[in-house]
Parts: sequence; C-alpha cells; structure tokens
Amino acid sequence: MADKRDYYEVLGVPKNADEAEIKKAYRALAKKYHPDMNPENPEEAEKKFKEASEAYGVLSDPEKRTAYDQFGHAAFEQGGGGAGGAYDFSGMDFGDIFSDLFGFGDIFGTRRSSSRSGPMRGADKTVDVRLTFEEAVFGTEKEIEVDSKEECKTCKGSGAKPGTNPETCPNCRGKGQVRVTQNSIFGQITSVQTCRECNGRGKIIRERCTDCRGTGYITMKKRYAVKFPAGIDNNGLACKIPGKGEPGQNGGPRGDILVRTIVSRHPVFQRQEYDIYSTVSLPFSVAALGGDVIIDTLEGKIAYEVKAGTQTDTVVRLRGKGVPTLRNKEVRGDHYVKFVVKVPERLSKEAKEALRNYDGLSGDFLNAAANAGITKDKKKGFFGK
Repeated sequence: MADKRDYYEVLGVPKNADEAEIKKAYRALAKKYHPDMNPENPEEAEKKFKEASEAYGVLSDPEKRTAYDQFGHAAFEQGGGGAGGAYDFSGMDFGDIFSDLFGFGDIFGTRRSSSRSGPMRGADKTVDVRLTFEEAVFGTEKEIEVDSKEECKTCKGSGAKPGTNPETCPNCRGKGQVRVTQNSIFGQITSVQTCRECNGRGKIIRERCTDCRGTGYITMKKRYAVKFPAGIDNNGLACKIPGKGEPGQNGGPRGDILVRTIVSRHPVFQRQEYDIYSTVSLPFSVAALGGDVIIDTLEGKIAYEVKAGTQTDTVVRLRGKGVPTLRNKEVRGDHYVKFVVKVPERLSKEAKEALRNYDGLSGDFLNAAANAGITKDKKKGFFGK
C-alpha cells in the first residue's frame, strides 16, 4: 500500500473538507480524466480516473473515511482495496455524479431517469419589438404578429392520415425510452436513452396527414395587442402572454410568449435607468452675463436661467424630468444637463473691437505676456532650428 497516494492529495482537498467539497473535487477530476474525454491517452486517463474514484469512494463514506483517517490505506488491506490494489467499487453511489457529467440514467444500480413519454410543457417563444425612445419612456400599445402552431383540423392533432391511427412504437413499447447497457471500466453500465424510432413520443405514424405532414400542427399568423408600460428599457421584458407559445408534448401545456423590447437611440438624450442626460451648448455671452438658455426635455423645450459666470462642464439637475418608474409612473427620475460654453469661431469687426474693449476692462489678458515682460518664443522653420 506504500505506493498509493494519500486520498486527500488525490482529490486536492484538505483533511477537514466537508462532503460538498469532496464531491465537487471528484466531479472535476472525473470529468477531466474520464477515458472518453481523453482519446489521445486513454490508459493514463483511466489510471487517474480509477485513482480519483477510489479516493472518492472512501472519503465520501463516513465509516470508511473514519477508518482511513485512523489507519490510512492499511484499513482496507483485508477488504475493499486488496493487496493487489484492485479497489472494489460495489456499493458506492456514483449515480448522481455520472448522471450529471455523462447523462447516465441508471448506473451502479442507482436509477435516475424521467420518462420522456409523460406530459411535457412546450417551449417559450421570444418576440423582440422595437420601440422609439419616446415610446419606451412614456409607454405605448402595439400589435405583434407571431407564427403560432395550431392543431391541425384535418387530423385533429394526431398527425396521422384521416382513417388511420398512430401505432405504439415496437422498439420502446410506448414508453419513449429504451435501456442501453454499455461496458465501462467499472463493468456494465445501464443508461436510459430516448427512443430513436419514435423520438420519445412512444407512437409511430405509418401514414402521415398530408396537411400537417405528420406534425399534428399547422403554422398560422396570430396577432396580439401588447401594452408596453412607461419606463421600460432596452431588452426589458414587456409582458408575458401565457399559453400562446410552442405546443406541449403528450398532453403537456403550451409555453408562453415572452415579449422583449429593443429601444432605439435618441439624438439628444442618453438614459441611465430612470435618469436622462444631455448636453447643451451655452453662448459665450450668456455664460458670462447670465440669462436664459433653451433646453430640450422629454416634454419639450423649456427656458432655464443660467447664472453669470457659468463655466464649461457645469451640470444642473432638473428634478422629476426623467423617465417614469415601472412601479409608479408618477415617480420619475431626473434630467441632468451639462453646459458647454461655445466660443464663437467667426466675429464681425465690431464684435472683435467690443471683445478687445471687454478684455481691456477685465484684465487685459490679450497683452499678458508684454505686461509681464516675457519675450515671445517665435516659431522657427526646420532650417532655422
């Protein structure tokens, strides 16, 4: 037994690891070293796989773990491990692990399967609807068109040609599943698989209905009126239309229609949850002297009084001018406006003269270098340098 590695070391867990940690570590190793996952080096993978399985078989059993903690590998010299190192896997419950990792439904006598032939709920259908920015903010109502599978009136949903009936699948005898036994490194493993002959339905249609081609359903266009609440955002779930999705199987209920929104961008406004952000260009004269500036809001244009000396990147908040909340449309976010002072690019001769006079009265900044006795560094050409 001296050549065997410590079981805790094999699984990579501390000696005080709980059951969940041991199980999680073994799952990872079982998936990593399973021979089916290592076709390039199956022998080495099988060796490590058995080693990990042996360690898990001991550490997952409270009694065996107690014996191992007290006596080490010597605790199993007369039993499970054996002097030759061939560990006995009987009585160990790997069912849930291998069912999750490899899809085995019945392993080591532990049956874990569900009947595919029973009633199954139909899948949900997702429909994306594009809204304008304003429609998402204030809410709207639109009509959507959906491809819906409706029961074929010719065969009444059976899929069989009128005058005939679906037959019980001889391969699975109507169960929709078959048991398959495979040889593995642990011996024979029995798994439950969907019957390929009937695709899990338990019935086979010999003569198909010509209208629905054996599916039992006809695809039709259906229209539904959908209300989009005020404040809904991009990719938001607008509503659920219950029982209008894909049809169920074997008498199962239909799925639902899930309506999602795709909101178009706005040229002025940006949205973050329920708040609105925008940028407004502020004339130089208004920024310096103060006055009214026109601001675009969700409700339209408003006049906002700007204080004298307002600087670029000044942000003001318009309370309650944002997006209505989904829970209460009367409660709204805020609108944040950032001012950017606009410097005129073209000035008339008179405007330039007036600006020079303003500069002279406010500090003579145009002649700052001369007033400070600093000589200007004239630009030189390449050869001059």
